[in-house]
Amino acid sequence: MNKYIAVLRGINVSGQKKIIMADLKCLVESLEFSDVSTYIQSGNIVFQSAITDKIEIKACLENAIEQKYGFYVPVEIRSAQELHQILNELPFEHINVEQEGTKVLVTFLSAIPTKGDIDKLLGYVVEPEKLVVNDQTVYLHCPNGYGRSKLSNVFIEKKLQVSATTRNLKTVVKLCQLLVDD
Repeated sequence: MNKYIAVLRGINVSGQKKIIMADLKCLVESLEFSDVSTYIQSGNIVFQSAITDKIEIKACLENAIEQKYGFYVPVEIRSAQELHQILNELPFEHINVEQEGTKVLVTFLSAIPTKGDIDKLLGYVVEPEKLVVNDQTVYLHCPNGYGRSKLSNVFIEKKLQVSATTRNLKTVVKLCQLLVDD
């Protein structure tokens, strides 16, 4: 069995696209995924599957959610190995997860953006913020807080022309721990 995380985009935000995590867990289990757990209300699922094709898993989850809830939710899938690699490649040195874990964001992209789009996005980075794009991952450090940054998930999506969903570093670290604890 392979271990994966699924991160859902845009659920339970300001009362929109409301999904109760216990219900989501039951839905994912009904799809014959195993060892399913969820983490916080933003839509993070840890599970195991015999399926090795992440595109197939993504389509399965997106279709099941749309059928059950009546709205479409983009889902990004990463293997346990990929998630650990994302953490290992964190480009910002000396980050204390407890103190700065909400000021460092990891954005999961649906595709690798073009160099031209990356260059355009980098033009909007204002010190002291830092932004690094690595394949299908954006790393963003907002020392003054994510809420004060222009570089929101929607902004990144528009500039890179790909679907994306963002989690803070504390959440990504916890998801890695959950993958190990299974």
